[in-house]
Amino acid sequence: MSKQKFGTAPVFFTAISTILGAIMFLRFGFAVGMVGLAGTMAIILIGHAVTIPTAMAIAEIATNQKVEGGGEYYIISRSFGLVIGSTIGIALYMSQAISVAFYIMAFTEAFKPLVDWIINTYPLLPWAESLLQHPQTIGIPALLLLTWLILSKGADLGVKVLYTVVFTLAIALLAFFIGSTEYAENNAVDFFNSYSADVEATATAIENLVEENAPPDTVYLDGEAATMEAAKPAEPAPDIPNLSFFTVFAIIFPAFTGMTAGVGLSGDLRDPGKSIPMGTLAATIGGMVIYFFMAWKLSASAPPEALADTSRLVMADIAWQGWWIIPLGLAAATISSALGSILVAPRTLQAIAADQIFPAPAINYWISRGKGESNEPYNASLITVVLAAFFIMLGALDSVAEIISMFFMVTYGSLCLISFLNHFAADPSYRPTFRSKWYVSLFGALACFGLMFFMNSSYAAMAIALIGILYVYISYSNPDKRSMALIFQGVIFQFSRRLQIFLQKADKEQNKSWRPSVIAASDATFTRLGAFDLLRWLSQKYGFGTYIHNVNGYLSHETSEEAAEIKERIIRMAEKTDSRIYVDTIVSPSYTSAIAQVIQFPGIAGTENNLLLLEYSKNHDEGLKDIIDNFKLIKSVDFNIGILGLSERGFGLKKSIHVWITRAHYESANLMILLAYVMTGHPEWEGAEIKLFAVFEESKLAKEEQALYDLIKTGQLPISRNNIDVLCRQDDTDSREVIGRKSGEADLVILGFRDEALKRIGAGYFSGYEDIGNVLFVNAAGEVEIR
Repeated sequence: MSKQKFGTAPVFFTAISTILGAIMFLRFGFAVGMVGLAGTMAIILIGHAVTIPTAMAIAEIATNQKVEGGGEYYIISRSFGLVIGSTIGIALYMSQAISVAFYIMAFTEAFKPLVDWIINTYPLLPWAESLLQHPQTIGIPALLLLTWLILSKGADLGVKVLYTVVFTLAIALLAFFIGSTEYAENNAVDFFNSYSADVEATATAIENLVEENAPPDTVYLDGEAATMEAAKPAEPAPDIPNLSFFTVFAIIFPAFTGMTAGVGLSGDLRDPGKSIPMGTLAATIGGMVIYFFMAWKLSASAPPEALADTSRLVMADIAWQGWWIIPLGLAAATISSALGSILVAPRTLQAIAADQIFPAPAINYWISRGKGESNEPYNASLITVVLAAFFIMLGALDSVAEIISMFFMVTYGSLCLISFLNHFAADPSYRPTFRSKWYVSLFGALACFGLMFFMNSSYAAMAIALIGILYVYISYSNPDKRSMALIFQGVIFQFSRRLQIFLQKADKEQNKSWRPSVIAASDATFTRLGAFDLLRWLSQKYGFGTYIHNVNGYLSHETSEEAAEIKERIIRMAEKTDSRIYVDTIVSPSYTSAIAQVIQFPGIAGTENNLLLLEYSKNHDEGLKDIIDNFKLIKSVDFNIGILGLSERGFGLKKSIHVWITRAHYESANLMILLAYVMTGHPEWEGAEIKLFAVFEESKLAKEEQALYDLIKTGQLPISRNNIDVLCRQDDTDSREVIGRKSGEADLVILGFRDEALKRIGAGYFSGYEDIGNVLFVNAAGEVEIR
């Protein structure tokens, strides 16, 4: 027989019974008393500016996948990845575990009338009377009893009491709204009347008394004389604090939470895509409407000082038969919320341990181990109970409410952020049947993280620091789970895709502003690193770089796997050297086919590649023959070409670059100078000196020297006039001998070459430079203007 599937009603009732809970009975009147009706309505609106986007986000995410063990933790960890997900999951667990203590503490408030009746009716010893007045006297036994029920009866207990709790809440609210007071009959509703305002009015009245130097028993209110007694508000309770708006908000905010309580029913619903959005949003908006009417009723039924007095259950004073109906409703609401929290919190902790997040395998095993066929989280429940008991012993209800608010804000902000990012990730696997709007989710995320600091900047800073410490610790103790979540990869992919399309469509002015977009190819990456290093230097600040490793052979399963392995090795090299280059591999049976693929490779930045970088070994001429044999193919696409001749000396100290310009290679001069300048933008070449050598006929020496000075000056290149050496060309002198003498200690020498000379001379064109270090031969396809 198939399992009974539920409709929308259980989602709605589960959420609404959590929303209309302890805070509604114990602190909502306090909020109206402290900040007035207008202030309370503002709190409701601000609170639901967070909860409504979160309800929409959770409905969206939950209708994309079945919510398994761990509820909200499962959603976050499967969307953000285990490291980030478990970091937020631990914060979520803390909020759920502390909520158990909070609801138990609130549950004890329902017994205050009974405790007062016992103390007033029966003579008790002083120690017994004092013991009864402590909330822990009822709270700790209640926690232990609740724990016993959960461990013995399991999760089925929550479903059985749900409808009873909702019915009790409905009766309590009905009794509250039909109740009346003498204050309501004699006073009109004042939107701005509050306990804080009365205190301020008294202070102002005293200041007026001093300023006017009036008799001691006279003050001035609204320009009219009055006695001091008339200026004073009703005698306030001694324990009423004077709190700021956002402090009151922090205490009240848990009243609006709970809308995610029905998400865990995802797997038990006939139509989750319909029931979760409808039930969650109906409960959230329904709770908001009820709170608006409650604020009005409270403001109309009692004075601010009575509402602000937390030592009395003001709803009981207002409601019809409130002396027993309201405590009953409070007990039902709080015990139901505590029951829900003590069911969910251990399952969250159990799911975190099942993902092997904690550093010790024994700890993960012990926490994740359950009992029975349903795998009830027995050990995780014990941890939750101990944590809840600790906070119950603290006994500060308002402080616990503020802490819970912080944890809820972190969780809700994360859920809204997931929804926002998924709108841009465009992941085909993300197919929710209900969709929120991206701007609603973004607003919810920003509101959550902003309100944290408005509520309590110290708590917010501590919460963020705790999240940061948890993230670092979990990342360190789980190195196998370091990979970034797919959702971020999707967002970055979509952003990159749109940016490349935009750049491709944009008008290009290549001749006006040139920047290197270099593609380097080599089949000797791990034996000759020169091309890899030169590419990362050129790509660090001003340009873009793509490094292609050629795997010699025909494409097959084996060569494909080899190429993938090599790619991972090169990526690790790029990471360790903090390189900003794109890495890929190709499989090709010949150098010719490899070059044909490389020169057709698309640019990674929405712009075409404009410089092909190849390399060979100067000592053994290894690779040079392949370059020369395929030079005609390379020039067929008008590439700028750089051929790097590598020596055993390498790039030396990386402190000097010598650029040689001759009349025969003048068209490549600007490109050579720009490449030298771009290289000095890398930290490894910081402070390197660029020296320019020019060789011309004697008749043109002065003219060309001045032209070089003007080029350097107008181009604002960091080359001193002292570093420009113009030499006279001697017909009987070998230029290679001059270059060897002048640049013997240079770390890199840049020379130009022409296609015609290479075709005529062949490999001999690159010989004769054995006495100097690495040499970069440059051939420009066209003039590159220095602006």
